[in-house]
Amino acid sequence: MTAPSTEVPTAALPTVVIGAGPIGLAAAAHLVERGLEPLVLEAGDRAGSAVREWSHVRLFSTWAELVDPAAEKLLAPTGWTAPDGATYPTGGDWAEKYLQPLAEVLDDKLRFGARVTGVSRLGRDRVVDADREQQPFTIHVLNADGSEERITARAVIDASGTWSAPSPIGGDGLPALGERAAADRISYRVPDLKDSAVRARYAGRRTAVIGSGASAFTALAYLAELAKEAPGTHAVWILRRGIGGSTFGGGEADQLPARGALGLAAKAAVDEGYADAVTGFRTSAVEKAGEQVVLAAEDGRRLDPVDEVIVLTGLRPDLSFVAELRLSLDERLQAPAELSPLIDPNVHSCGTVYPHGAGELSHPEKDVYLVGMKSYGRAPTFLAMTGYEQVRSVAAALAGDQEAAERVELTLPETGVCGGAGLFDEPDATKSEAGGGCCAAPTTLRIGIGAPAASGGC
Repeated sequence: MTAPSTEVPTAALPTVVIGAGPIGLAAAAHLVERGLEPLVLEAGDRAGSAVREWSHVRLFSTWAELVDPAAEKLLAPTGWTAPDGATYPTGGDWAEKYLQPLAEVLDDKLRFGARVTGVSRLGRDRVVDADREQQPFTIHVLNADGSEERITARAVIDASGTWSAPSPIGGDGLPALGERAAADRISYRVPDLKDSAVRARYAGRRTAVIGSGASAFTALAYLAELAKEAPGTHAVWILRRGIGGSTFGGGEADQLPARGALGLAAKAAVDEGYADAVTGFRTSAVEKAGEQVVLAAEDGRRLDPVDEVIVLTGLRPDLSFVAELRLSLDERLQAPAELSPLIDPNVHSCGTVYPHGAGELSHPEKDVYLVGMKSYGRAPTFLAMTGYEQVRSVAAALAGDQEAAERVELTLPETGVCGGAGLFDEPDATKSEAGGGCCAAPTTLRIGIGAPAASGGC
């Protein structure tokens, strides 16, 4: 392909949005509302490709919290009817009843099978200062047919999320020894037990569940239900920290009731003997033991063999394709530096993450924004409505409406938890380990039938 001229009038170029998930599509809707031209690039073959991979999981936000206002305005003329705002959709519902219709309205503003492999300033790597801000962005794209393409843009909104990069088993953030070799026994997703093949994988078997957030709660609750029908099904819940008052979330105090109920379901799985909890366990190795695997900890402990391992220790942002941009990222969370103090789980284990927008999401590279799950880096507690507020503010900033960009138009519900998690949560073991937060120090404890829950905590 012929390289484009460096003399490009940037005002005539589109704003490229990376990712056609909930936040990316909302970003496009807000850009349209502002009279700006979006171009959404999605690596998958349809809208909400990542969401569809967890289509069996029910969200703990209601429909009323999952539909972006600007998107709803675009949908209204088509005869689209919003689902009952008080009900809780599954990921599949969200994709089919909202994301897909929205994608159809945006139509030619979306391109599927377009994987972004790099973003930079046209003719400028990250070292070059000269006329940098006068140059448009260049987005390198690998299409589904294998062809490569270069697209120029006036601004870039990266809403690619973190779904493609789950964190490994290792307590040090790296893969445990033997983790790759045991890949056939390890999953990094909540299992869909309605699928007969998946169900057969876990029925009547011992499964280790590693993680301490809503995804781990969901997996534990699913396995407990399976155990009631398939004798011999048992879970071993592995936590890197201790059990305290915050372990199972906010319960009835959570202003997101379904999230509170999810924590209570996980607690019931333990209390009723369908799961054992092993705390303060930081996995260092995965060892083969015939057809099973044994997990070994940094402190020398080794657990009894298990048949399967479900790893739900968090998600990470893929920053490889934005490496040529000048981004200001927190060294711990890999989130925008101005946003990081608001979401840092070492400090903010309790309470609400404040609404935020373009100001907190800006970088030294002008007109580049990481939004949605991508903006949270490795931090938990992300809510869809937080992302919708982000892109409303970003679109306003790109349109030159600074007053609207700085205005807060969102009131978030209280988390009702200490160390709680949000809609797309995947917290790891970092909470309170640096002296912040309010959770108990790690201890070693096994909870089974008739055993009391640990005291302490918050």
